[in-house]
Parts: sequence; C-alpha cells; structure tokens
Amino acid sequence: MTATTRRRALALGLAAPLIASPLALGVRAQGAWPAKPVRIIVPFPPGQAADIFARLLAEKLTDMWKQQVIVDNKGGGGGIPGTETGKAAAPDGYTLMVVTSGTFGVNPGLYPDLPYRPLVDFKPIARFIAGPLVIVAHPTFPANTLAELIALAKKEPGKLSYASAGPGTAQHLSMELFKLKAGVDIEHIPYKGSGPAMADLLGGHVKLMMDSTASALSPIRDGRIKAFAVTTARRAPAPLDNIPSIAETVPGYDSAGWVGLAGPAKIPDEIVARVNADVNALLRDPAIARQFEERASVPTPMTPADFTAFIDKDMATWAEVVKATGTKPGN
Repeated sequence: MTATTRRRALALGLAAPLIASPLALGVRAQGAWPAKPVRIIVPFPPGQAADIFARLLAEKLTDMWKQQVIVDNKGGGGGIPGTETGKAAAPDGYTLMVVTSGTFGVNPGLYPDLPYRPLVDFKPIARFIAGPLVIVAHPTFPANTLAELIALAKKEPGKLSYASAGPGTAQHLSMELFKLKAGVDIEHIPYKGSGPAMADLLGGHVKLMMDSTASALSPIRDGRIKAFAVTTARRAPAPLDNIPSIAETVPGYDSAGWVGLAGPAKIPDEIVARVNADVNALLRDPAIARQFEERASVPTPMTPADFTAFIDKDMATWAEVVKATGTKPGN
C-alpha cells in the first residue's frame, strides 16, 4: 500500500465515523429519553377517574424514569380543550396525553366539528384500566334501588335530573343509554368535570349522578352517597361487588369506561414502545394492580396496536349510541 493509498484509507476511516455520527447521536438521544421532566395532560379537573389513575402511574413512572412526571390538568369542555393542547404539543415524548372513553370514544360521534381526530392526530400508547360507571344519589333521594328510581322517573317524567362530568363524557352517554333502555325521562345537568359534580351531589344541590367507580368509591363507602347500580353487564369487583349491575334490572344494558395514554401523531415509535412497556410492567405489578382494583377498576395492559384497534371499535360503538339516543352536544 502506497503512502497515498494509506492517506486515502485513513481519510475514509476518519470520514466514516463523521458520516455515521448523526445516526449514532440519534440512537444515544433516544436511549437517553427521558432526559428531563415529562408532562401528562389530563383533560379533566382533579378528582376524576382519569386524573386519579394518571397520578397513580405518574408517581411510579417518576421512580422508574428518574425524571419527574407531572400531571397537568386542563379541564372543561368535555375534555376537548385539553385534548387540543395535547395535539399541539411537540412530538418529542415529553408531553403525553390521557385519553378516555369520553374524549376518544364518545366525542368523535357526538361533535361533527371535533377539532381533533383520535387516530390521525394522536398515536395510542397504552390503556390503563377499564371499569364500570355507577349511578349514585344523595341519601335524601327518595328511591333506594334502581327499580324504584325507574318507577319514580316514570311517575314524574322530566322532573328528575342527574349530574354528569360534562356533555359528551362517558358518564353522560352511559346515562342517556340507560334512559333509552329503561324508557325514562331524566334531565341532564352537565358539569365541568366529575369533581365539581360530586361536590354538588355531596352538598345535596343535585340528587342523582352518573360517575366513575374510582371517584365515587370513597363517598359510597362512608355512606355520604348511595349507589344504585354499575354500568357493566356483570357486577364490579370488590369492594363494590354488592352493588347490582344495571343489566339485572334493564336486560341488555352494558357500558364501561376506560382510560389510557397517547402522544402526538409524530411521537417516535421507539418512545411509544418504551412507554408502553413501562406502563404495562406497572399494570402487571400485583401491588399496583391491587390499588386499581380497590377502586373497582381492572388494569388492562395492551400493545399500542391493540389499543389502536380498540379505540377504532369504541368510536363506532358510541357513534351508534349517539344516533340512537339523539344526543346533541351540550344537552
């Protein structure tokens, strides 16, 4: 090998790392994620089921990732404004979005001008839980069973009212489905989140409500509210296994809420896979699963592909419910 050849070989040898360095740097950057705090947007006020489960996982992910995971509540508007914030976030993995049966299941069929498309503007990452909702009432409410509630509503059509977490939420649509199947007329009073609605229920300002089992569990346990029935076809797990299902009184009724995590559409697949694996590992931890089950909800780990297919099916299901009940935004 001549000196000139050696110089060319040396030059090429030095050039190779320089050519490869962007890829190498990219790999190192991906491997270093997260290198700073991660924000999880919850499009509802504190105290709602989505918020409860997001905070539980955020605490565990903070320990796992050695970076603070911050829950950022942006409530109101049926979860739409908060979800828009998540859509506009940089797709770098440092802003994630809590998604629910309301924001990703119900809203696409309810709002013809919805400013986001769940499976176009977002990339589903992981599902946390699936669980029932529950019809609850203030202790002074005259009915004590679901059958008595139905009889009272039929006796006084349009005179009873119920609170929900807001128009278009799973709580709202699940109650509308109950009204349709039970043949009753009960006025809807929408709130800006489950927390404010529950506060008014506890204060006796409203007498009836559809809520998640997670946020209603504590006041049910201590007798501050009474529970009529859960929305799933079967009864909820302990500690609410003594509460009947709606289907026991209204055959064929079945509705469940769910909570999950998504990122902006262009979030790297490598980060999606990492977050999915870490969230699913937490959901399979017996101690953490027990905390979910204590709130009458079931951990439901899924792959990103399975979660995407699930959301697609859920949107179709709720679109049919919206059409059948004649529900419009805001009512």
